[in-house]
Amino acid sequence: MMFDMLKGNLTNIVPMMVIGGWINWTFSGFVATKVPFPLTTRFRAMLQRGVELSTLDASWVSSASWYFLNFFGLRSVLTLILGHDEAVPDQMNFVTPSLDAGPDPAKAIKSEWEALQIAHHDWKLDGIEEEMIRQT
Repeated sequence: MMFDMLKGNLTNIVPMMVIGGWINWTFSGFVATKVPFPLTTRFRAMLQRGVELSTLDASWVSSASWYFLNFFGLRSVLTLILGHDEAVPDQMNFVTPSLDAGPDPAKAIKSEWEALQIAHHDWKLDGIEEEMIRQT
C-alpha cells in the first residue's frame, strides 16, 4: 500500500514539474492571463506575485499564480490522462480498509428520512387570523 501511494505521488510530481517549468520559462515576469470576472484589490497580492504594478487591475494573473490555478484546475484532466488510480489521491483514499468500517450512509439517510415522515408539527398559532378578527 505504501509503495502504491509513493508511485501515485511520483507520477503526479512529473506533470506538475513540467507544467510549472513551462509556465515559469514562458511567462517569467509577465502578466499571463486575465480571469473573466472582476476581483477586488485584496486578491492582487495573491494573483500578481512577481509583478509590482500598483495600477494594474486585480483580475490580471502573473505566471506563478497561473501555475497554481492550473495545478488545482487541471486535476480532472490529469485524472483523464493518467487514469483514476494514478491521479492525485483524495485525503479519503488514505484511510485503510480496516479503519473504513464505519456506519453505512445509505442506512443512516433512510432512518432519518423515516423519522422525518413520522414527525408531526403542531402549529401554536394555527387559526390565529380568525381569532384576531373575532376579538376586534
